[in-house]
Amino acid sequence: MPTTTASSQTVLVINCGSSSVKFALIQPARETSLLTGQVDRIGESGSSLSWSISGEKHQRALSGVDLAGALQEVMTVIPAGLSVDAIGHRVVHGAELFTGSVRITDSVVSGLEECTPLAPLHNPANLAGIRAATMIFPDKPQVGVFDTAFHQTLPRKAYLYAVPYEWYTEDHFRRYGFHGTSHRFVAEEAAKRLGRPLEELGLITVHLGNGCSACAVEGGNSVDTTMGMSPLEGLVMGTRSGDVDPALHAFIAGRKNWSLERVTEALNKQSGLLGLSGQSNDMRTLVDAADRGDERADMAIEVFCYRLAKSIMALTAALKHIDALVFTGGIGENSVSVRARVLSQLSLLAPKIDPERNASNGAPGTGLITCDDSFPCLVVPTNEELMIARETLATIQHENP
Repeated sequence: MPTTTASSQTVLVINCGSSSVKFALIQPARETSLLTGQVDRIGESGSSLSWSISGEKHQRALSGVDLAGALQEVMTVIPAGLSVDAIGHRVVHGAELFTGSVRITDSVVSGLEECTPLAPLHNPANLAGIRAATMIFPDKPQVGVFDTAFHQTLPRKAYLYAVPYEWYTEDHFRRYGFHGTSHRFVAEEAAKRLGRPLEELGLITVHLGNGCSACAVEGGNSVDTTMGMSPLEGLVMGTRSGDVDPALHAFIAGRKNWSLERVTEALNKQSGLLGLSGQSNDMRTLVDAADRGDERADMAIEVFCYRLAKSIMALTAALKHIDALVFTGGIGENSVSVRARVLSQLSLLAPKIDPERNASNGAPGTGLITCDDSFPCLVVPTNEELMIARETLATIQHENP
């Protein structure tokens, strides 16, 4: 690392998708975000770079850039006088090879390639981002921060499927969980807001966006979660079905003469809120439609909230005690009606919702949406980029104390 002080060291956080890259320039010691942005439609016509500095938003068109070219364009909008000290990459799947954040090396890249069959839609894009960043920043340390790493503390009873054991020992078929960076961040932040040590707490954290998952956190460790071998398992999501009968693939394939791949694509991209409502995967759109009397929109929300409430209660089995329920993600942080519907179905936890606090997306300072004499439920905005930046700096400083 450069000889700058720890408080001024900056980390470029990169989150690569198949045709886009999100980025943020962060000073983790100061918890300061200096720059955020995104490049969309990489390699296509209509590609664009958008970014925000000090609340001011900017955008410019790009001309068919590849991923390396996109990152080069990102470098042009970094404010003068700021340097990149390290790069932190969001990596979706680390399987059992990576139980924590790691410095990127050739052997780590080889390990990520081994994990690719478990995340064929995500890891190739993450690897492409690592390779592009290595070309642009050959002398800068890089760290991989894994969505799955936080869940490597799941006990065997939680991560094994009841299938032939050789599928696990030979093919690594097990539950891995995702959204780990978000669940870890909000669990740590919730402990601060509750004024209690994280090590003493039993929490259920609920990340609700286009992808959704819930996690049981005991003493700061993930002990169960709703997503499984892939992000398709678990809760109803924007376009993903969540849990379905395993016989569904064969049934639909036979009835509609579809391939198994087509059934899987439908479960990932045409199901969830979109499939149930027939109109949108966006919860805001569906809430507005339901308020206007749209029955299918209301049905989609009803199923979403019930399945979430059911999963929350199921996760309590993994905890010795439960001290709070934490909402995060775009829906979790902003949907007043979804939170109210979910809490109304958690009668065994007896949460007493405070309508004013809920309408404000949480009381100032605490994020509480329940009354003071109630089982505490709170809203904590997630910040995965800050968590990745923290992990990047901590990993490098551990190697070079």
